[in-house]
Amino acid sequence: MARILILGAGVAGHTAAQHAKRLLGNRHEITVVSPNSQWNWIPSNIWVGVGRMKKSQVIFPLAPVYKRKKINFKQAKAVAIWPEGDSSDSHGAVDVIYTDPKRAGETERVRYDFLINATGPQLRFDLTPGLGPDQGNSLSVCTYQHADHTAKELKNIIEKMKSGERQTLVVGMGHGACTCEGAAFEYVFNVEHEVRQAGVRDMAEIIYLTNESELGDFGVGGMTFDIKGSKVSSEDWMTSLFQDRGVKVIDKAHVTKVDPGEVFFEKIDGTLASQKFDFAMLLPPFRGVEMKAFDVSGAEITEKLFAPNGFMKVDADYTAKPFEQWSAADWPKTYENPSYDNVFAVGIAFAPPHAISKPNQTPTGNPVAPAPPRTGMPAGVQGRAAAETIANRIKSGNLRAPAKEASMANMGAACIASVGAGMLKGSAATITMGPIVPDRERFPETGRDLHITSGELGLAGHWIKRLLHTMFIYKAKGHLGWSKIPE
Repeated sequence: MARILILGAGVAGHTAAQHAKRLLGNRHEITVVSPNSQWNWIPSNIWVGVGRMKKSQVIFPLAPVYKRKKINFKQAKAVAIWPEGDSSDSHGAVDVIYTDPKRAGETERVRYDFLINATGPQLRFDLTPGLGPDQGNSLSVCTYQHADHTAKELKNIIEKMKSGERQTLVVGMGHGACTCEGAAFEYVFNVEHEVRQAGVRDMAEIIYLTNESELGDFGVGGMTFDIKGSKVSSEDWMTSLFQDRGVKVIDKAHVTKVDPGEVFFEKIDGTLASQKFDFAMLLPPFRGVEMKAFDVSGAEITEKLFAPNGFMKVDADYTAKPFEQWSAADWPKTYENPSYDNVFAVGIAFAPPHAISKPNQTPTGNPVAPAPPRTGMPAGVQGRAAAETIANRIKSGNLRAPAKEASMANMGAACIASVGAGMLKGSAATITMGPIVPDRERFPETGRDLHITSGELGLAGHWIKRLLHTMFIYKAKGHLGWSKIPE
């Protein structure tokens, strides 16, 4: 019997667990370790954050799902990996600390034959003084709890506008190295929509604050769409949307601190400025979760498994080189750790070889460099690929069998970004692109296939996004036919 251990129960980890179970049945042991008791469909936190959904609509408890599927579940936090085993057992192991209230604080060393690291991000609000709900000066939609609190604050702001008080609302990035620009884009337009629906749009100044070098960059270097035979840049496409909705833009910015009612930032041209606000939802930068690694003797080998940012090394080319020399071929294909081929990292947990967008910095050295997105659809595809690789190796008895590939340099992606909720008055930006990582060798002109890469705005996109919300929660619960729903 083989033991498959999966760290994290987000999209990547949960997908990996379900597919591993589907492929291997009950003959092998599958265990998921996650510090959270609830599964959260994070894309819909945007709607929770404007009060269009209740937090109960975007979560469900993990334990009953895993019990039904006969997958072991440990509500715990992984803190250390022993990929070579220890003095008592040569099998790999992970040290965990339980967060389950019934066992809170207990520790355990969990053994594995195959490990999938899908731990997701550590939210580093602390890297910007004053940023985030805990530091108290800005809001967030990163978790369903954050989003629920943010919705209440937005409601209060709208009530103030109804009583005749003008309000300034700032939405965007809280640090120059942030990712998830798409989430901030969605949220700022949902806020604008809610304010307009409340009849107080003329009382609101809405500002989008971003580390993108241009609108529509989204951490993927921007896109070129083929719209009715004309090539349109994502920058031009997005600029027209921002102008149409009257949303002011502050771009190329690294936030240096957030005080009560005022955000300070430095731009890549050296400009130092600030923006006062009454409401601010600013996203944090990500880092890998805190885990150490040890060899069989107990010597620390954390740097062997993890990059300095805490994300796990995989089969990527991490050679330092100028931006002009970066290549699609640098990106991982199998997500295997180069030192231990029974260890995988997927989704946010893997260390990207470099950014996709060209990184910049301010004259004082602060980063203005969107990190590459690795969530959602790509994370699910990677989780499934890792599970299929492991299942194939177990069933074939060949531990060297070729791994399933899921390179972001070959993978297309579809993103439906809400720009206002409502089945009659809502809208969404439907964006497809392929590949995610531009490949200038295959597509010299734009880096992407123009037959795949497109953008469209309209009410139909909202209907599709709402349908996807229902489908993906159904899929995550593992109901009949779940595996037929694409990642």
